[in-house]
Amino acid sequence: MDLGLHEPSLRSLKALLILDHDGERILGKYYDTSFPTLRDQRKFEKRLFSKTVKANSEIILLDGITILYKSNIDLFFYVVGRINENELVLLSVLNCLFESINSVLKKNLDRKTVMECLHLVLMIFDEICEEGVIMEDDVDTVVKRVGQRTDDLSLSDQTVAHVQAKLEAKYASTAAVLQTAKDQFKWSILK
Repeated sequence: MDLGLHEPSLRSLKALLILDHDGERILGKYYDTSFPTLRDQRKFEKRLFSKTVKANSEIILLDGITILYKSNIDLFFYVVGRINENELVLLSVLNCLFESINSVLKKNLDRKTVMECLHLVLMIFDEICEEGVIMEDDVDTVVKRVGQRTDDLSLSDQTVAHVQAKLEAKYASTAAVLQTAKDQFKWSILK
């Protein structure tokens, strides 16, 4: 009887997932061949969601896979690991994923915002895990690296919302400078 006990491996994660309140995938990255096709992945996600949508725990065992999860408003965050993976390690990854996304999205963690900033969430996934190997679980480090990577993107790679936010910030600072100049000019005339 195979209990899923294998030789130790750096490949701790099978997947990172974000599902919405209907169990539909927002973002998912699979790191091994447990679910080789999109159909297998969708089937797994439906079963996973049905087991966790009304549960009060943060951890489940499903088909020999250890899964830790957290929900927020209309999103479910999942860290999927092997059966013999240390739950504390998976919990640190889950907390890093959740807190990093929450921080990068400025505490505006809902489906709409995640969809608008999917490129940032994907960068967070990539900073935390590479091919199933946990690379980082420190929130501050992940947030800092994602912030640096967004500054390095070319204009064509940035989303419209990101460009608009930069332009609005630049316009606000220009407007403040102009207002200060107007005030100084007005006071110099009145003297």
